[in-house]
Amino acid sequence: MAEALLQVKGLHAWYGESHILHGVDLEVRKGEVVTLLGRNGAGKTTTLKSVMGMVGRREGSIAFEGREIGALPSNRVARLGIAFCPEERGIFASLNVEENLLLPPRVREGGLDTAQIFELFPNLQERLASQGTKLSGGEQQMLAIGRALMGNPALLLMDEPLEGLAPIIVEMLLKAMERLIRDEALTVVLVEQSAKLALEVTDSALVLSRGRIVHRGPSAELLADPDRLTALVVAQ
Repeated sequence: MAEALLQVKGLHAWYGESHILHGVDLEVRKGEVVTLLGRNGAGKTTTLKSVMGMVGRREGSIAFEGREIGALPSNRVARLGIAFCPEERGIFASLNVEENLLLPPRVREGGLDTAQIFELFPNLQERLASQGTKLSGGEQQMLAIGRALMGNPALLLMDEPLEGLAPIIVEMLLKAMERLIRDEALTVVLVEQSAKLALEVTDSALVLSRGRIVHRGPSAELLADPDRLTALVVAQ
């Protein structure tokens, strides 16, 4: 069995006085693709941001490659090899596609080069000189993912990458993700509102409700039991 890349134990997190996460335990092994499911406000995004060091008040243990990182700021977490694609994508609106891809420093050896990114996302090569403000939502998401991949992350955290996109773009992104998972053995934690889509491209699933894990198991099992899926993700 592959060794654990990320281990989260007893994670609590707060925004101000609001207690959001209540003792979350999470383990992700190298090459594994995990989805976090749950209703809006369940704590999915907070879990990702806590791992990245973007939540000010946290308790519990967050270990990456066997090293405790819970007290590190987000820039140091990123340098260890964890990349975060936020729901708002975080691209630089005034820079063009090429500048967005090349601007962040490469903190680890390897990673995809621009030619490989363009092979994965041909739309970006066609829009190479276009500013971020001129890109569609789908193109912005491709750019955010491509920029993360150029840094050669050991772990990619993705928050709602398919949210608000046209079905044809969703299909394109899913195919790209499947290819990355297959060819690059990428390790991913995916937060996605469309539970069915998330389960189809992941190995295991955890369901959060009110800041607590209420289910964990193989994605295939949950996908094969729609009633159970509805009860966990919708009815919680």
